[in-house]
Amino acid sequence: MWNLLLLMLERIGIIVTVAFLMTRVRYFRTVIHQRDVTDRQRLPVMIMFGLFGILGTYTGLVVSTNSLGLSSWAMGLDENEAIANSRVIGIVIAGLIGGWKIGFGAGLIAGIHRYMLGGFTAFSCSISGILAGLLAGLVHKRLQKSRRYVPPVVALIVGGLAEALQMGLILLISRPFDQAYQLVAEIGLPMIVANGIGTAIFVLVISSVFHEEEKMGAIQAQKALRLAEMTIGHLRQGLSTKTAEATCNILLKEVQASAVAITNQQVILAHVGVASDHHQPNQQIQTEGTQHVLHEGKLLIADKDAINCHYQDCPLDQAVIAPLKRKSETVGTLKFYFQNEKDISTVTIEFIKGLSSLLSQQLEIADADRYFQLMKEAEIKALQAQVSPHFLFNALNTIVSLVRIDPDKARKLLISLSRYFRKNLESSTHPMTTLSQEFEHVNAYLSIEKERFIEKMEVFYEVEDEKVMGHKIPTMTLQPLVENALKHGMKGLTMKGTITISVQKQGPGVLVTVKDNGKGIRKERMNELLHKPISSETGTGIGLYNVNRRLEMMFGKGSMLDIRSSEGKGTAVRFYLSSESKGGRNDVQ
Repeated sequence: MWNLLLLMLERIGIIVTVAFLMTRVRYFRTVIHQRDVTDRQRLPVMIMFGLFGILGTYTGLVVSTNSLGLSSWAMGLDENEAIANSRVIGIVIAGLIGGWKIGFGAGLIAGIHRYMLGGFTAFSCSISGILAGLLAGLVHKRLQKSRRYVPPVVALIVGGLAEALQMGLILLISRPFDQAYQLVAEIGLPMIVANGIGTAIFVLVISSVFHEEEKMGAIQAQKALRLAEMTIGHLRQGLSTKTAEATCNILLKEVQASAVAITNQQVILAHVGVASDHHQPNQQIQTEGTQHVLHEGKLLIADKDAINCHYQDCPLDQAVIAPLKRKSETVGTLKFYFQNEKDISTVTIEFIKGLSSLLSQQLEIADADRYFQLMKEAEIKALQAQVSPHFLFNALNTIVSLVRIDPDKARKLLISLSRYFRKNLESSTHPMTTLSQEFEHVNAYLSIEKERFIEKMEVFYEVEDEKVMGHKIPTMTLQPLVENALKHGMKGLTMKGTITISVQKQGPGVLVTVKDNGKGIRKERMNELLHKPISSETGTGIGLYNVNRRLEMMFGKGSMLDIRSSEGKGTAVRFYLSSESKGGRNDVQ
């Protein structure tokens, strides 16, 4: 018995070797990685594991019940002979990996072959092969939802149970019973132990290979993501000579390549490393391989002939050229050059393919960012350009009236009006200004309106520290708030109205408040003011909604208007200006 166990374990070494070779077959690897085998894949997998079961039969040991002797390599059996084999390993693995259908198919193939060899256990052994496949398939169904790979312990148990099932069927079906009993007593325990261990080792071989592959893939993915993160600051600015050179320098340090290059559709944007003496920025693309990738939009592994550089002594021998795409359009190439063909492994190719995809996404994001920025600037300019014709009409009427009675004052008002409109025009090209310049704009507006409300209003300025007056603020922010206080807060007011504009230093930014002692705003009206535009026939047309929208777009939600008002007690509108705008710039041009 122990001699048989040792001999079977030796034969299982052959099975394990074949298992390892199977993991090298791409089709087999693809099937293993899938959770479900498709109908198209099912037949080839059945045949493959069925043949594996047949190999387990042929590598078995022939046992004669007459002499209890052993002989190697079973090619045919007499009536008193049986086989101590490892057929069940292939069948059980088929069921554990592919489910009951594949287990059944592999068991059927291996079972028919076993039946054709003859012997007094032919029928019971062929039936047991089919049942072993079904048993393993049921275990697969239980494991499918919770585990990706079969645990070796489970494989050990299922392999042993399948072999125990075969021993039971031999006792139930094979005749004469005494001969069957004698056979099971001799080979039962060694076969149960050996096939259980063999099945577990088979699973361990598969698991170790794929775990190592996944580990390598994870390392490469991590490396690609790290490189994408390192280059994001450059490529988000678009594809240019400057950004391409910075990107190539980063990639060359991280990837074991002789040179790295990036091109657009016409010229070399950057080439870092070997052959940089004649592959220079802004030169026309010189290699045919690059032209091919630009045209086909697919990764190319190029040798020296495919690179076909026009420079006679070019040292570039091997290259992997990947497309850089925006959506479906190939806009450039990413090229890695190598000195030897052996340096270009499958892992390297997959890494470059993944990296080019990540860099392509960065280019798409850069385009989306630019588009969004243009849209935002267009909206800001549209908001800034809104000036009501009613304001202009009223101002000109006031000036016309003063021309007759006080020409000098009319002249001053006309100058104030021209300053006011000049500031409006500047706002379309200069989105940011300083608090000091914004105060001047407010003064120009008030000098016009004071002529109409000279006895009804007074304006106060409260500036905590003159240094804050250099702080950045979106153009045409204060004037609409002052206008709102003047036109709506003072409307129907019997006493003299006051408007107070205060600026206070608060942390890294400033808090700006425009307060009046007017009639206040109803609560339901306050909710409308900041969430939808409200037209006015008497104002400049740049309402609170407009100002609030621009503050949010340029500084974020933390700078949105905060309105506090009580009916009959006045209104205070305030907002916070941080030290830096949302876009990272506070330019005053």
